[in-house]
Amino acid sequence: MSDVVSDDPPALRARGTRGRGVLRLVYPAGIVITALLFLDGGWERRWIADDGLIVLRTVRNLLAGNGPVFNQGERVETNTSAAWTYIVYAFSWLTDGRLEYVVLTLSLTLSVAAIVLAMLGAGRLYRGRTATLLVPAGALVYIAVPPARDYASSGLESCLVIFWLALVWLLLMRWATPTVSRRSGSSPVAGTLTVAFFAGLGPLVRPELVLVSVLILGMVFFSPQPRWWVRPAMVAIAGTVPVGYQIWRMGYYALPYPNTAVAKEASGSKWSQGFSYLGNLVEPYYLWLPLAILLVAGGALVWTARRRGPATADASLSAVKRWQARLRSPGAVVSVVLLSGVLLCGYSLRVGGDFMHGRMLLPTLFCLILPVAVLPIPASLPRLRGVGERTGAVGAVTAVAWVAILVWSVVVAGWTGSAAGTTIGKTGIVDERAYYVLNTGHEHPILAEDYLDYARMRPMLQAIKDSPNGGLLINTPSFMYWDIVPPPEPIPEGGAGHTVYFLNLGMTSMNVPLDVRVIDQEGLAYPLAAHSDRIENGRIGHDKNLFADWVIADLGLVGTHPWLPWYLDEDWVADAQVAITCPETKDLLTSYRSELTFDRWKQNFKHALKFADYRIDRVPKYEIQRCHLIPPPHADGK
Repeated sequence: MSDVVSDDPPALRARGTRGRGVLRLVYPAGIVITALLFLDGGWERRWIADDGLIVLRTVRNLLAGNGPVFNQGERVETNTSAAWTYIVYAFSWLTDGRLEYVVLTLSLTLSVAAIVLAMLGAGRLYRGRTATLLVPAGALVYIAVPPARDYASSGLESCLVIFWLALVWLLLMRWATPTVSRRSGSSPVAGTLTVAFFAGLGPLVRPELVLVSVLILGMVFFSPQPRWWVRPAMVAIAGTVPVGYQIWRMGYYALPYPNTAVAKEASGSKWSQGFSYLGNLVEPYYLWLPLAILLVAGGALVWTARRRGPATADASLSAVKRWQARLRSPGAVVSVVLLSGVLLCGYSLRVGGDFMHGRMLLPTLFCLILPVAVLPIPASLPRLRGVGERTGAVGAVTAVAWVAILVWSVVVAGWTGSAAGTTIGKTGIVDERAYYVLNTGHEHPILAEDYLDYARMRPMLQAIKDSPNGGLLINTPSFMYWDIVPPPEPIPEGGAGHTVYFLNLGMTSMNVPLDVRVIDQEGLAYPLAAHSDRIENGRIGHDKNLFADWVIADLGLVGTHPWLPWYLDEDWVADAQVAITCPETKDLLTSYRSELTFDRWKQNFKHALKFADYRIDRVPKYEIQRCHLIPPPHADGK
């Protein structure tokens, strides 16, 4: 072989070397360009969502030493992603920066890093191909979709979700190519345990990611292992953090999952709404088109890979051993990632999706594009004629697919309107970013005070200022002004404190001091509302609405006229005062309001599952009947 090489003309050898160098540069250049495009798109649409500000209220309490709570003295987990809460807290503590800027920086950084990791992982699928260019494909599809750019900087955990998916994808691809790992000097066992650790974190990133974690950990667990102790070590490493947090959560919050799952009825079923949500994302951008193109291109690449002939398993091995050997392969990893996307899509459809345009389906889209985040296309089609007509045809298919993807991405990335609209229609879905841009008057609502220009916020601050005795702030039926239900006399020195009862928790809580209690009708920060019955055919994500009468009874405020707002009924308040004494309801309130002693922690842990299933009727009269309580006397004698 050396003799053949030495006979080549020096100029020809130099030209071949330069050609290979150019081919190698295309791949990293594509990664850099795609990452910069995503960063530019995310920055152009930068904002912090109202729900993103909810996370920052918890971080404020952590920094103030009040613990991971939304309101002082109430142990309620109002954030769906535990990991995101503590990541934001850690960087806020380290940098001592303004919280909105910290979360904006983290969001953009993790979003862009996710695209980079996705392309690096996909590149490992095709690295052995000669005379090919690895060009961005699926990654372009993802960053072109407007919701992907919206939630790159929203302050929500969406950025962490896709980062986790991309990181685990890359780790799995490294794990599935042990020859590459050995050349780099890393241990196959270390790679296995690293995958196990990060895959185990899925439920802390978002609870439904447990579906992905189980698939990944199952594949790695049952694959061949060089030592007997690797599998027990996997279980320990994968489970220590999530299981430890779960045990702590059940004792601290008295629930087996975040309170948001109770408020949103995450175990419920709204298939029809879910398919409406899917159509709301797919139809405006013709998203089925690039996915179909990528499916064809990916199928063609799989076909050629099989034609080349994968390494055959030792015929002397048993069927089980041969099956195990196949688990540690790029093909198995791709299958698990695609199945993960299907499962996440199925979960989103089942629960009805979300009220935010596209947000809940972004992880599904991200999973589906991971294996084709980059595509191999031939550097020169004529050269492939010598390789074989089949290979040349597949090269042509991938080249045409890439051009089509490029055209679609450019067109969709230039979308200037709002696909979901800025008004809440019958589906309940809205372009959340466009909605708040319109209703705050700020092109980039990032700081909490930017939301003071939302119609109800400045009147709220004025109402708090005008009521030094404290009380409950209720937004009036006109939605523009606030009524205050006062506390009973005697008023304690310094006032009885304020409670704001309003749906928009983020903008409200971040514009008031931590000693102002902020709760909501949906129940994200108010378990009494979270545990109320769901409103049939209510707006998705907002289909609970606890009457204010309950809050008046809960806080022990004045429940009679003229102190009671005219639109509230004294009898309803009286009913709520009795209904809230239901023993099970009192146990629920005690679980998160009482002092956290070790005995309290044990009781919470033991009854967490029972509390999760407990529901009340939001109509006080019917709740009295459900609990077999004695109704109070009414003014009308009924």
